[in-house]
Order: sequence, then structure tokens, then C-alpha cells
Amino acid sequence: MLPVARGRTVSQFVRRVDGDATSRVPDQLVVEEPLEIRLDGTRVATTMRTPGHDYELAVGFCFTDGLLAGAPVQRVRYCATGSAVETGFNVVTVDTGGRAPQTQPRLTTTTSSCGWCGTGAVDDVAARLTSLPDPRPFDPEVLGAVVDRVRDAQELFDLTGGVHAAAAFDASGTPLVVREDIGRHNAVDKVVGRLLLDQRLPAPELGLFVSGRTSFEIVQKAWAAGFSALVSVSAPSSLAVEAARRAGILLAGFARPGRLNLYTP
Repeated sequence: MLPVARGRTVSQFVRRVDGDATSRVPDQLVVEEPLEIRLDGTRVATTMRTPGHDYELAVGFCFTDGLLAGAPVQRVRYCATGSAVETGFNVVTVDTGGRAPQTQPRLTTTTSSCGWCGTGAVDDVAARLTSLPDPRPFDPEVLGAVVDRVRDAQELFDLTGGVHAAAAFDASGTPLVVREDIGRHNAVDKVVGRLLLDQRLPAPELGLFVSGRTSFEIVQKAWAAGFSALVSVSAPSSLAVEAARRAGILLAGFARPGRLNLYTP
């Protein structure tokens, strides 16, 4: 059984200034804590994330970073070397029974605003991923409508105003999996991890929505998961557009109901 999302907000009083008036009011802050991800006992990353759906995040990260290399996930658990309580539920181990290739640990911490970085990025990803063989066409009107549909499911954003969202949606624009996190990359990994655990990858019949901008890494994660479309409410980077073209992914930005920019094909 997957763990229930927990401890995602904390309360505190703030001074609210409204014109000439000042008052003390309660406010909800999104929680940001480190999550150490281990693959078959080896630490492969530490990322700053919002607690909740941690198993999905760990599995999604290992998958989209190519660490699984096709190895099936046999078990996911907190810690694995001691008490999960002692580590504050901030260590998750993904087990493949040793089938995943050995990898070098990433010793630096990934912040909530930045994910994987590298040089020669598109060529590196293209070396392990192929273009989508038969991407599903998506109606631009459907892509624009996804924004409001996902927004209706952003409960944590309503409380704090401080998190991003990612969602997998079908050809009608219906969100099937929605996840929130202080980091866009983490939100995407949570969605991908959920689909992988449900044995629904690759997902050429689905699209991926992200709040905020579209970086190269977001495209890389969508490419790895096999999404046919990627839509965001903000702009893509030049490298993101190049990667989407190589992948055969329909890339849309500045999406709003009734309008958007199409960058590919």
C-alpha cells in the first residue's frame, strides 16, 4: 500500500498589510523537506520536496532519469536500513532485486526549483530514448481547457499558493492523475511514478500538463514516459523545444482556455 500524503502544510500567523491597515492573520505554508532516494540500497539522489506521494516520487525519479533501465520495481519502502520514524520518513528505497544497473550516487542536493542538469543533454537523452513511434494527435482546444480542469484539483495550491502541479490527461482533456509539489520536476515524477506503478507506461495515449515554465528536463521526463503531448501555462526554453522535436512530442505553452502557443511539430 502506498503511503498517505502527510504533513504538507504548517500554520503560522503573519502580519498582513492592506493599504493603511495592518492585521495578524493565520497563514498556511507549504512544507519543504529533503527526500533521499535509494536504488537497491545505493543513494542516487536527494531532492527537496513537499512530503506526500513519496513512493511515486522515488519511482518516477529513478524511471525518468534512466536509472531503472527497464528493470521492474519489486518493492518500495521507507528507509530499509532502520526505522522510518528515525529518518523522519525522508528516505525511500526503490528495490529491483539488483536488476537495475549499478549507478554512481548523486551527492549534491537537488533543489525544488532545479532538477537534473548536464551538457550535451539532448544527445544524451536521445541515445537512450527513441522518438515516439505513433504519437496521439491532441486538439488544441482540449489542451487549452486542461489548465482550468487541473486548477480545480490543486487543493494544496489553494491552501498555500506555493506549489506547482503536474497532471496526466486523456484525449478529452480529463485529468487522470494530478500531483502537487514545491518543485515542478517532483510533481512530474510523482505523476510518472504513479503511472509506472499502475503499469500504464509508456503512455502515448496521454498528455502531460505542468504549471510554470517548460525546461529541458520536463520534456526529458515526458519523453521517457512516452507522453504524446506536453502543455504548460508558461514558456518553454529553446532546449525544451529542440528536445520535443527530437522526441516527436506536441509541445504547447502559454496555455489558457481558447488560446495557446504551439512550438511543435
